[in-house]
Amino acid sequence: MTDDLIPWASLKEFTDARIALGRAGTSMPTRELLKFNAAHAAARDAVHVAADFEALAESLQTAGEVVLQVHSRAADRAEYLRRPDLGRTLASEALAELAGHPPSDVVIVVADGLSAGALAHAEPLLALLLPELRGAGLSVGPIVLARQARVALGDPVALALQAKLVLVLIGERPGLSSPDSLGAYLTYAPQPLTRDSARNCVSNIRPAGLGMRPAAWRLAHLLRQALRRELSGIALKDEAGEPPTAFAASELTRLPRG
Repeated sequence: MTDDLIPWASLKEFTDARIALGRAGTSMPTRELLKFNAAHAAARDAVHVAADFEALAESLQTAGEVVLQVHSRAADRAEYLRRPDLGRTLASEALAELAGHPPSDVVIVVADGLSAGALAHAEPLLALLLPELRGAGLSVGPIVLARQARVALGDPVALALQAKLVLVLIGERPGLSSPDSLGAYLTYAPQPLTRDSARNCVSNIRPAGLGMRPAAWRLAHLLRQALRRELSGIALKDEAGEPPTAFAASELTRLPRG
């Protein structure tokens, strides 16, 4: 069955979801089956491919950012996938890497999570977010790149760096139409064993999902409100609205330090 014979096939241009697939007898058309298999392979690859933290670190350092690199207690990708608990705790040597830095309002952790490809969106997102935070008078600590990390790894990082709030940018579990989705989790006053209800999440950050501009605007609003009201999670609602026209990307090489 071709698209012109499916009444709602025109909706496909508005979504990546698998709709109006048609059929060949009692089965899916071959082209749709091949697309499904390709998407499934991309999702599997996203989980197993190693993140290129070296290139990201070099780019951020060139822009004048202080960059630290840490590792969870998961020794490799296989152990990370088998043992989520190890991905939530810092390797013992990481504490020495985090020592000696002044306290800050916000520390940002960029973690591989379950999609290394999602980290391609971290740099353009930071290009929008960092000037907004520093322009609001907030102090931003070192940017911490975390390997084999889960969301909760941001809590011990923030405690070690004496940050009031931690923002974790992490590769989300890939879907069949979104192998490169970046998630952002913010937690005010994180503690060991912080509950998920104490975190706010902005998800599906990617060109085909929530764009960099609205994502950065929403995160900046939530971060400011969390610090002003001294809370996060279910008590903090997203009331950012749409970003103003003047809110536009800055070149990362021109980010102000602070």
